[in-house]
Amino acid sequence: MKHELEGHLRSGRPTHAEEAYDPEPPADDDVRVNTSGPVPPPGEEREKAQAKAEADSLRRELARHFERSAFPADRQTVLDVLEAHHAPDTTLESVRQLPDSGEYANVTEIVNALGHGPAA
Repeated sequence: MKHELEGHLRSGRPTHAEEAYDPEPPADDDVRVNTSGPVPPPGEEREKAQAKAEADSLRRELARHFERSAFPADRQTVLDVLEAHHAPDTTLESVRQLPDSGEYANVTEIVNALGHGPAA
């Protein structure tokens, strides 16, 4: 048994040619399942949960493309940084809705200015 497992232990991955037991990675067109927990009942509670999920998603997407040195930033600086980091078009379209005036100290302030914040 030690001899059989030696290659696996050294490489950290299966060494057998049989791939039937290895899970396949998800495909691009697979249905995405939200595993965040139970779905709230229809109505205001569900709308709040969806709005929070959208805000969190936008916040994560923006955070992927920013360094701390980019702040404080105005609208044009935010757009320039996102374009330089090849952000998705949906993110760029969201940020284009920012008001021309205003300076943002972090990603949360950008999301709040877009109307996804706690006051919304």
